[in-house]
Amino acid sequence: MKQFLQQIIKLFLPPRCFKCGAILGDEDGLCAECFNHLNFISAPYCQKCGAPFAEKNTHKALLCGKCIKEKDNLFRIKRSALIYDDVSKELIIALKFLDKTENAKIMAKWLHLAGKDIWQKGVDVIIPVPLHYSRLLKRKYNQSALLSLELNKLIKKEVDIASLIKHKRTKPQVQFSGKERVKNIKDAFMVKHPEKLKGKRVVLIDDVMTTGSTLKECAKALKKAGVKSIDALTVARVV
Repeated sequence: MKQFLQQIIKLFLPPRCFKCGAILGDEDGLCAECFNHLNFISAPYCQKCGAPFAEKNTHKALLCGKCIKEKDNLFRIKRSALIYDDVSKELIIALKFLDKTENAKIMAKWLHLAGKDIWQKGVDVIIPVPLHYSRLLKRKYNQSALLSLELNKLIKKEVDIASLIKHKRTKPQVQFSGKERVKNIKDAFMVKHPEKLKGKRVVLIDDVMTTGSTLKECAKALKKAGVKSIDALTVARVV
């Protein structure tokens, strides 16, 4: 009966491309033309932060120059599905600000594929980057939480949307660049009831990684709470 009803719904409300609105033959997603315009990050990339290398003819496990210098101990690894460009930006903005919450389903599939190195190392808890309560009231939903809940359906891991909170109200990061981003977001996050996360392997979920300042501040709070390891997974990253 359920399948019959689904077929009736598809007949009158056929699935459409999230980007251009073209009718699709199967489930919701992107049409072939729009999909082909996406710039997915593929190997070779930095084994630590996931930044793609310009040179494509090597299959060695390499680190980028930044990771060699920084020796960042906050994160086990970072991964992103897409390069942040005009195409991915349009889809992410639609999810984030235009109530296109259906975009989270297909983006979670991209996160699932991009995070294969993370799943192999093992994860206990999925944690979305939180919004300050005032921003959440205005926006009505947290896009990172929606992505996390959709990802849960694919990897069957606990989603914790309550432990990590943003207790400091900050200006939007898009208004800043470089060191100003770091200053704006500094000490903005904390963990409530750290005993819930102590010893856990956590993957942080967000829509875009620009400088990584927000993810880093989240990781500092999680480390203070005693988590065992932290990975970061985003839909897109600025290259």
